[in-house]
Amino acid sequence: MTHSPLPDFLLQDLITRSLDEDLGGAGDVTSRAVIPDGTTYSARLNARDAGVISGMQLARLSFHTVDPSLVIKTLIGDGDAVNAGDVCMTIEGDAKSILMGERVALNLAGRLSGIATMTATFVAETKWSKTKITCTRKTTPGLRLVEKEAVRHGGGSNHRFGLNDAIMIKDNHIAAAGSIQDVLLRARAFASHMRRIEIEVDNLEQLAQVLAVGVADCVLLDNMSNADMTTAVGMVNGAMIVEASGNMRLERIAQVAATGVDFISVGALTHSVSTLDLGLDF
Repeated sequence: MTHSPLPDFLLQDLITRSLDEDLGGAGDVTSRAVIPDGTTYSARLNARDAGVISGMQLARLSFHTVDPSLVIKTLIGDGDAVNAGDVCMTIEGDAKSILMGERVALNLAGRLSGIATMTATFVAETKWSKTKITCTRKTTPGLRLVEKEAVRHGGGSNHRFGLNDAIMIKDNHIAAAGSIQDVLLRARAFASHMRRIEIEVDNLEQLAQVLAVGVADCVLLDNMSNADMTTAVGMVNGAMIVEASGNMRLERIAQVAATGVDFISVGALTHSVSTLDLGLDF
């Protein structure tokens, strides 16, 4: 699947900080000690597991930030499927430079490929339906942008990126503000015409109150049974976007999609993912 990449400059600070963390003030002291100056090699970044790749753009930036003269060829792009043994990228040039960029490249690409792979597994469970798989804000601090991009590489969609880009009313907001009617009317008075309002409900009685007020754009059905979600979709009847969340395990995703919800948000896509095994071989 082809994806339009993010501009490199949006990712450069992450790469610079990550390389600084790894190299510190002295650089790669092992390579400096044992590899003669001018030694060149050709390296391959290989997939050791099957999955969906994400993070090749970051891997390229990692190597090129260390040494812009390295010759890099990306053979498998972000969003593409791989099998164990496939070569994702080749890197040619100074051996010490390649080794300095290796760990940051592999750490980021391995984690992001794990996210893309898990997302693709969830998306496969809903491909027959209108329901889309989306992520949450349960991301690794400092990595939200690239982790959400990895969800897209796996065929999922992005939920809000932060507290600033949508009004999402949860149970604690309702408790602090007084009532469902109070929070919704205040939110509508505050929101611009470009900002959507979503409200979380735990039961059908709360949903009925939301529908009675009538100003929300989206409703999140939190930890509801499949039967209640089916009823909720019927109650909404197209008046709002309906999202399901809470305890969304892979084995029940197809059943949740069958209730007719528009989105299923899955925190595990970013907070409980296993790294896809990638390696660099000279």
